[in-house]
Amino acid sequence: MKSKNSNKNTYWSSSVFLLAFFFISFWTFDLKAEEKEKISLTFSGYIKTDVIYDTRQTISLREGHFLLYPQDRQLDPAGNDLNAKDTFHILPIQTRLALKINGPRALGAKTSGYIEAEFFGMSDADINGFRLRHAYLKLNWKKAELLVGQFWHPMFISDSYPEVVSFNTGAPFEPFSRAPQICFTWRPEPALSFSLTALAQRDFASTGPAGVSTSYFRNAACPEFDFKAAYSQKNFLSGVGINVLKIVPRLVTENGYEANESLTSLAGYAFGRLKTKPLTIKFEGTYGGNLHHLTMLGGYAVSSLLDPVTARKDYTPLNTASGWLDMQTNGEKWQLGLFSGYTKNLGARGEIIGPVYSRGETIDHLVRIAPRFIFNEGKVRLAQEIELTSAAYGPLVSHGRVNEQRTVTNLRLLTAIYYFF
Repeated sequence: MKSKNSNKNTYWSSSVFLLAFFFISFWTFDLKAEEKEKISLTFSGYIKTDVIYDTRQTISLREGHFLLYPQDRQLDPAGNDLNAKDTFHILPIQTRLALKINGPRALGAKTSGYIEAEFFGMSDADINGFRLRHAYLKLNWKKAELLVGQFWHPMFISDSYPEVVSFNTGAPFEPFSRAPQICFTWRPEPALSFSLTALAQRDFASTGPAGVSTSYFRNAACPEFDFKAAYSQKNFLSGVGINVLKIVPRLVTENGYEANESLTSLAGYAFGRLKTKPLTIKFEGTYGGNLHHLTMLGGYAVSSLLDPVTARKDYTPLNTASGWLDMQTNGEKWQLGLFSGYTKNLGARGEIIGPVYSRGETIDHLVRIAPRFIFNEGKVRLAQEIELTSAAYGPLVSHGRVNEQRTVTNLRLLTAIYYFF
């Protein structure tokens, strides 16, 4: 009589054989087709060095490279502002490598892939580290497209974003995030498209009681959803979208009881681009709650205590309104541009009673003006940008709003040198 282990070995041997037979048969069947449609690889990227000077201390990432806004005043006993200290740096960490892949047809669709990475690192401790930016597969049919992998968040319009020199790309006025996703786009007409995207969080995450983490999203056990409609022609683009995000801030209360409260927030946005012979104009407006994972102002706060015994709580989103306008001339060698942005903390719809989990919760509004000058010569680009960002700080009052504002301003002088390949 055969043993149970013998039966298991026979089962696994048969399974491996069948799998190998199927693979070899499939490979042999498709060999001629693959010979006709070979995979092509295209490498590209750039080397970029930023020379940065700021007139005060800032809230930023990677040793000041990714600028968000100036720090609030911090007065010493003599009344001196400790954050009114200028800084200087030179960083080449935005240097980037990309690989584009075009392959044979599959499922009746054209197939392609894209991988992009840079030396920006995952944190300040990992600066210079090689990190993944984009990695996705695309299937393109006549009227539809399926993207699977990591790409820009749908609220970052890849066909219409600020052409600023700064790596912040307009953040925190512009929704800035890359996310793992499955995106299906349907084009009933060449100029009209509808997209539905299911997203996760990875490099850009929500915040909460344990700090910034993807755990709040993962514990909600539900994708973030985004729906977008766009109308696009050669020199014109317009569109609108709506976004839904659910998170679970914690699993256990401070009294040791199960915590299953969740927070669902909504966001809406509109965008456009108009290209004329001398000038390209772009804009985007965003309104929504809990936008922390988009590198914008906002988050959420505790709105009520549901049970004093278990310490269960309810949460409310902190809402943010933001808009930006970007203009740039269309010359090939010489280009002039101007970015302007405004974002406003609108607080919560009701009272808040407990901790606030947010970015810039003591900021009422931000303003940015950033003119730029660009010179292109072959594969070399020289760019200069003057970025003026003002923040209105103050104490929190009812409904998560800010009162008794004081304004601080940072002036960033940025020079960038690129070499494209």
